[in-house]
Amino acid sequence: MLALETLERLSPQEVERECFGRLCEQVAAEQEVFLPSRPELVGVARRVVLSVLQGWRMHQLLEAGELLTGELMANAVRHTGGRTVGLRLTRRPGWLRVEVRDSSRALPCLIVAEPGNETGYGMLLISTISERWGADLLPRGKGVWFELKVRERVPA
Repeated sequence: MLALETLERLSPQEVERECFGRLCEQVAAEQEVFLPSRPELVGVARRVVLSVLQGWRMHQLLEAGELLTGELMANAVRHTGGRTVGLRLTRRPGWLRVEVRDSSRALPCLIVAEPGNETGYGMLLISTISERWGADLLPRGKGVWFELKVRERVPA
């Protein structure tokens, strides 16, 4: 993994290449990459998840995985003060878990956004689209995750 100072100097495209390579190396196991906590890297996280899911042949999860990853990343960047955000994908039979880790110990909650607001719907989207979601306190921060059920094809 690159040092934080080096990672912070990379362009979004360079960060994307670095993250994609690390996540795709581990087809069935957990792998985590760290991104600088910058708004322009939310799109990078979305594209990395799309690429990994395509590589894992989880085409049925592309849209939901991209959308929900963007929501978790945007929340982490917007509401925490850390320098980095961790992105972790875990694949196991029948399930995909995407987790975003940050340095804040403040847990997310569902809120009722005011009609017409452009923000405040992220966790509601995650709750509605994912099979399940949650947050875990970690020794240094928290991990917020969602899981999507993988519909395995039965051989004919």
